[in-house]
Amino acid sequence: MISLAFFATVINYLDRQTLSVAAPVLREQFHMSNVTYSRVVFGFLLAYTIMNGVSGPLIVRLGTKLGYALCIAWWSTASILHAFARGAFSLGFFRFLLGAGEAGNWPAAIRIVAEWFPESERARASGIFNSGSAVGAILAPPVVAFILVRFGWQYAFVLTGVLGFIWLLFWWPTYQTPPEAEDEVKAPVPSAWSLFRTRFVWSFTVAKIFLDPVWYFYIFWFPEYLKNARHFDMAAIGAYAWIPFLVAGSGNIFGGMVSGYLVKRGMPVVKARKTSVTLFALLMMAAIPAVLAPSAGMSIAFVSVAMTGYTGALASMLALPADVFPKNSVASVYGLASMGSGFGGMVFTLITGWVVDHYSYTPVFIGFGLIPLICAAVLWTLTKVSYD
Repeated sequence: MISLAFFATVINYLDRQTLSVAAPVLREQFHMSNVTYSRVVFGFLLAYTIMNGVSGPLIVRLGTKLGYALCIAWWSTASILHAFARGAFSLGFFRFLLGAGEAGNWPAAIRIVAEWFPESERARASGIFNSGSAVGAILAPPVVAFILVRFGWQYAFVLTGVLGFIWLLFWWPTYQTPPEAEDEVKAPVPSAWSLFRTRFVWSFTVAKIFLDPVWYFYIFWFPEYLKNARHFDMAAIGAYAWIPFLVAGSGNIFGGMVSGYLVKRGMPVVKARKTSVTLFALLMMAAIPAVLAPSAGMSIAFVSVAMTGYTGALASMLALPADVFPKNSVASVYGLASMGSGFGGMVFTLITGWVVDHYSYTPVFIGFGLIPLICAAVLWTLTKVSYD
């Protein structure tokens, strides 16, 4: 069951990363500045933010099987529609549609984890399915660059979009809710507003404002950084841009292992999650030497460490809602909290475009090396439960 969520996440990131890899070509063709490109990314994040608050409760109402299927069918269709973009506005509109569908991936996958895994294994299970984001990002640069050079950028969006419909052929006849979880899953669900009013949910939402935008920066801007700051051409981007994502995949596993180890050693589960997030947030400070490194190779190495820090922290963040709330509420809780990541992503994306246009990438990397520490501070000071 977790492998289905893993492959869905791979496809999710392939569809998402296609624009990042094709951006140098599309920016030239559509005459987009850094600010204009940031607005296209903003369109994705705006829909992503709105639908995070909708997709979680929707998946709860429809059930994991139907809800997940509808989300991936929507975003796969939106990915294919990118081939019809004729300028920055239409490209931004199709990104908006993509973001609306892709928002459902994590609430649905978190619900699978809650249904199928005990608390001692949830962080590791979350890390396994979330490693699909790294795998998708690894595959995107060489695959998309090859398709783009060989056939054109339109085919890159179409071919990656088709993968979602292939996934549906496996998902629909396979997925089922485990019998032991059916009663809890079918129990009455609290309203989204009553959930958001709890201290855990609103503080967890604030924490995600200062964590997830770091990842958005790397997936949407890293190829651009390599081209404009390190002077890579499209072939070099395809050859090297996947390396940090490959290294980052290990963070999904190590993050789950650290958290699970602390739980098994007797540390309260929520405290163990917070400790793991903090340790990996410190690794994310490697973004600072990344932008100051004299060579492109050293820069890529430091970015790899920073991205590993993110995935390690996220493994515990993904597990937290299931540690605190019953299975029937987990998708709603994570969807609501992810509105924070979308809001932070929108704000920091617009800031990134403006800062790069007016200054350079240096202050941007420094900022994204420091803000994860704010996330950790919020978790320790505001995100509390009765047994923490």
